[in-house]
Amino acid sequence: MNRDILSQLGQMQEKLTKAQEDLENRVAEGTAGGGAVSIKITGGMKVQELHIEPDVVDASDVSMLEDLVTAAVNEALQQVQGFQMGQLSGLAGGLNLGGLIPGLGGAAGPAGGALGAGDAPAPPLNRAARRQQKR
Repeated sequence: MNRDILSQLGQMQEKLTKAQEDLENRVAEGTAGGGAVSIKITGGMKVQELHIEPDVVDASDVSMLEDLVTAAVNEALQQVQGFQMGQLSGLAGGLNLGGLIPGLGGAAGPAGGALGAGDAPAPPLNRAARRQQKR
């Protein structure tokens, strides 16, 4: 193989390793019910912290708590996905990989960059969120 190609492959591997480390260190936070439930998930998809306010724990309405936890987890996972897409698009450089990697082709944000947590469309309100708004 050509030494230039081997050198480029080595550099790409170093960039990939660094990007993976950076991703592991990022933390996404999702909340629901006006902050009654919050969760922190790392870029490596590990739950770092889960907090539930005592006043939302109601034994007669477990489904509301389930909805709140689900909404918070989904919000945080959406942010992690944004982290991953940002890292991937940075590694891909100017390559057009949209057809090879699902979701990459349409991941451009307002300035042409990857979607960040603030750029993602708001998820639809679930039953628990609607209840919190009524309070």
